[in-house]
Amino acid sequence: MVFSSSISFLVLYIFIAVSFGFPVNSLETKNHQSVNQTFRSAQQLHKLKKMIATRLQQINKPAIKTIQSPDGDIIDCVLNHKQPAFDHPLLKGQKPMDPPESLRRQHQIENTSDHFQIWSLSGESCPDGSIPIRRITEEDMLRAYSINSFGRKFDDPYVHEYVVVSEKNDKFHGGEGTFNVWQPYIENEREFSLAQMWLVAGTSGKDLNSIEIGWQVYPHLYGDYRTRFFIYWTADDYKKTGCYNLVCSGFVQTNKNYAIGGAINQISTYNGVQYSMNLKVLKHNYTGHWWLVAGPGAGTLIGYWPSNLFTHLKSAADEVNFGGEIVNIKTTGSHTSTAMGSGNFPDEGFRKAAYIRNLQVIDGDNNLKPFKNPKYGLTNFFCYSILQGNTNPKWGYHIYFGGHGRGYNCR
Repeated sequence: MVFSSSISFLVLYIFIAVSFGFPVNSLETKNHQSVNQTFRSAQQLHKLKKMIATRLQQINKPAIKTIQSPDGDIIDCVLNHKQPAFDHPLLKGQKPMDPPESLRRQHQIENTSDHFQIWSLSGESCPDGSIPIRRITEEDMLRAYSINSFGRKFDDPYVHEYVVVSEKNDKFHGGEGTFNVWQPYIENEREFSLAQMWLVAGTSGKDLNSIEIGWQVYPHLYGDYRTRFFIYWTADDYKKTGCYNLVCSGFVQTNKNYAIGGAINQISTYNGVQYSMNLKVLKHNYTGHWWLVAGPGAGTLIGYWPSNLFTHLKSAADEVNFGGEIVNIKTTGSHTSTAMGSGNFPDEGFRKAAYIRNLQVIDGDNNLKPFKNPKYGLTNFFCYSILQGNTNPKWGYHIYFGGHGRGYNCR
């Protein structure tokens, strides 16, 4: 994303105000003298720059190789044992564990499909013993609400809307689904649109544990409007723990071919070619860790969330959810026109609406099972909706979902 110098200066002021406790709404007052003094404060600017540089140094680990992605991302190849995960107090001094043999027999450990993500179009790859990490920049930090909140959800002040299908009232060791990939329209850079799976345990608003994986378009986080593969986790209802991708310590990546947070290369088109990715999280019974499988085809082993990151998810998930979500800021005073899925309603069907197919849960014996008692939920039927697809042996239990946001009935 490119800012003009005047907009950059405004963003910088707001960022300073939030970081140092100045009232942002002073921009709307007549006290321009105070504002101008703040702008001119070289000492405060220097302090902010230093804070950002320190935080970037914490997030961005030393690279043994750097790859320039065609989309403008910088991909750092970081030694496995130097990745952000091992800054976590519970993981310090550890090294990534190899995928258990039982998982290696079921899943690929290398990416066998070409160019799933844009950065791989460069023709470069990370050396063995390292993982690709999308570099966080100063510009990324300046878009954040504050330095410490970058990559986290806990101070997101906006309204979230969703459509979801859930399997509940059991103990689940994971879930799996194949996600149709789109690039939905985003009205405001602070809004996002995503499709994901949630594994949830605990109580919402109190001590919720959640593992979330999917694709999203989120310009506020990434600085562009590309569709990206993402992960998220929390162990305390988004209060202090967890983050997107590898911004904080926690998730341990083991695969050198996928950049979590990297842009997806192949995007579906309306009434045209459809692209999808498989997403799966499963708990390994011996170690207790939650392993991530993602990518085209059957997917590839990416890495794991150590079980000791969590409280309730140490044992099992209470529910498995699939669906879409958007943020509605109401920039114009009415409902946002940010789209969900393809931007079309589910009754338009294949090649037009977004879908998630072969939805399954994983039981305590690590068996995949179809949904038995699906429960549907949505926040605003006139803006975004969800529909169960017709029975199909190849697609299993599946849903269509999405919508275009603001319109005749969505206000």
